[in-house]
Amino acid sequence: MKISILNRMVVAAVLSAAWLVGMSMPANAQGQGQQEHQQNQDSKQKKAQKKEQQRAQRQQDRNRHQQERAQKQKDRSQQRQRAQQQREQSQQQQRTQKRQDRNRQQQERAQNQRAHNQRAQNQQRQWRRDQNWHQQVQQQVRNRNQQQARLPQQRQQQLIREHQQRVRKYTQHLDRQQRAGQQHEAQLQRQGRNAQYRYQQKYVAHLRQQERNLRNDRHNYNNDPYFSTGWNYRYKRGGRYYETNQYGANMLRKAVNNGYQQGFLAGQADRQDRWRSNYRGSYAYRDANYGYGGYYVSQGDYNYYFRQGFQRGYGDGYGGRYQYGRNSNGTFTILGAVLGSILDMEVSH
Repeated sequence: MKISILNRMVVAAVLSAAWLVGMSMPANAQGQGQQEHQQNQDSKQKKAQKKEQQRAQRQQDRNRHQQERAQKQKDRSQQRQRAQQQREQSQQQQRTQKRQDRNRQQQERAQNQRAHNQRAQNQQRQWRRDQNWHQQVQQQVRNRNQQQARLPQQRQQQLIREHQQRVRKYTQHLDRQQRAGQQHEAQLQRQGRNAQYRYQQKYVAHLRQQERNLRNDRHNYNNDPYFSTGWNYRYKRGGRYYETNQYGANMLRKAVNNGYQQGFLAGQADRQDRWRSNYRGSYAYRDANYGYGGYYVSQGDYNYYFRQGFQRGYGDGYGGRYQYGRNSNGTFTILGAVLGSILDMEVSH
């Protein structure tokens, strides 16, 4: 009996325990499910938050990239605008500079034209003064010739013999001078002075022609008025006075003019060759016989006055100016006032 009661009590205890266990298992299972569900919700929420953060970050990145592109576009646009402005300013400066250059060129041309006109007027006035001076001299010569007596026959024959002897010696001198000129031509070639070489060739060719003319000349001394006309001029050289007639005076004037013309050409040639200025080094200056035929004046007088004109012509030719002479259609002549200062010619009474 006691055992049955005890068994029933054990069975009841076992059943109670089993019931308690049965009741606790669903509760635990339900708690675990809720916890797992909450964890899943939390995980999903975190993932959603993370995705949202990622989307927000990507949006920020896109916005930043857009801002950077917009800034770059703005910078490029500003650079293009600045470059365009610089080009326009440069073009404007160039146009302004061109206008200034044109204006300056126009002013220079106008100034050069005024200077040219002034020189032309001065030359024209000087030419008129020279003409008046020559006319006065010629009138004085004509007046003097009407009054002067013819030279005695004996004096005429003496002058003729002196000139014949002078012409013979001068012809021989021309032959020697041509050889010297040819040697000087070779020197000019070695120096590369092409312009001076061409001028030298023309000068020596003229001397050669002068020699041929003298050798073929059959001068009629008896009909030459120089040998019968009395002395009606005098000129001073080296502190001494010399006398001659109008034919001798004209030859001395010719010497000065020939010298000026040849000096101008020689100086011009040295300037073209970019050679240093040195009129004494010119063969034409040393020779000084261009245009001399042996008549009316001595070779020494002709050489002296030729060199006087040559020195001044060389200065004008080398400097590219007309200080002592003028150019009339390629013919260079010395100014009358300068000629008068070089050749102090007086009409004797």
